[in-house]
Amino acid sequence: MLRAAWHNERVLRTRIDLPVVEVRERKPPWLKVRAPGGPNYLRLKRLMREANLHSVCEEAHCPNIGECWEDATATFMILGDVCTRNCGYCAIAHGRPTWEDREEPERVARAVRDLELEYVVITSVNRDDLADGGAAHWAATVRAVRRHAPRCRVEVLIPDFQGDAAALTTVIDAAPDILNHNTETVPRLYRVARHGGRYERTLELFRHARATAPAMPRKSGIILGLGEERDELLATMRDLIGVGVSILTLGQYLRPSAQHLPVSRYYRPEEFAELAEAGRALGFTHVEAGPLVRSSYHAKKQADSATSTAVRGSEPHASTVVRRSEPTDVRGAEPRASISAHPRPDPTSELR
Repeated sequence: MLRAAWHNERVLRTRIDLPVVEVRERKPPWLKVRAPGGPNYLRLKRLMREANLHSVCEEAHCPNIGECWEDATATFMILGDVCTRNCGYCAIAHGRPTWEDREEPERVARAVRDLELEYVVITSVNRDDLADGGAAHWAATVRAVRRHAPRCRVEVLIPDFQGDAAALTTVIDAAPDILNHNTETVPRLYRVARHGGRYERTLELFRHARATAPAMPRKSGIILGLGEERDELLATMRDLIGVGVSILTLGQYLRPSAQHLPVSRYYRPEEFAELAEAGRALGFTHVEAGPLVRSSYHAKKQADSATSTAVRGSEPHASTVVRRSEPTDVRGAEPRASISAHPRPDPTSELR
């Protein structure tokens, strides 16, 4: 009997000591992309390392990094690579940032100049540890790009600054060409997916931006596959139209790791095409929709399309992006993740 007990204990110890093997989920064939590695990709990667810069392309495991970097297009991520929030879908590291790099705006601007970019997207981690959420750093970066690369258009993909209207105004006063803030999901899933985020706060951000700088185009993105229902998704799209968002991106959520939220379902390419059509019917000037679409994907083309539509006064345009290429597994999803003169806002205005 003692021998049997000893044997069971030994077996138990052996089982505990066995390594845990993660079983990777099989993804549909339309979620395969070519592995990055072209000459421009390698050049941009080297430049990012030499300048000690971060990109959301790398930090969020974006599946389009090979295509975008090969086209000398990148989304710069400022204010470090550690986020103060821990969203259930996001691959970016979370924790307590230790510093703010005051020289970063100039380094970003010089990189934009050296790459001879015509269009740049700037985003950041959430910095809830800073009094203004990093807004002054944001404004300094936009202005530095204007000095070093005056012909380059700047799209800002901003956090919500915890609803601080003054912080949002600080960024708007730097006069970016496009103001982007990702909605990410439907209101019912905010508590699960967007830790620290508030759906109404997102809508109020756009209301404030519209009131402060009505000529500045507003953009948002939603990732699909977190458990949203179709009617919830359409209602969210209508809400965004209601607060003045004109450009929308729709893409598939890809689970970065086993510690992140599971994928509820994979949308088929034709479903993205149908949702793009629905977005056009709702009134968006441009919808970029597809399994591998991310907020910054084809950002320059999105801005051009929205601008030309507004100038022509024609029917809104929606596009669906469905990409197929050589199969290499992909992972990750972006967080969450860079005008003319405008009047100063009412100082009593406040985001809720």
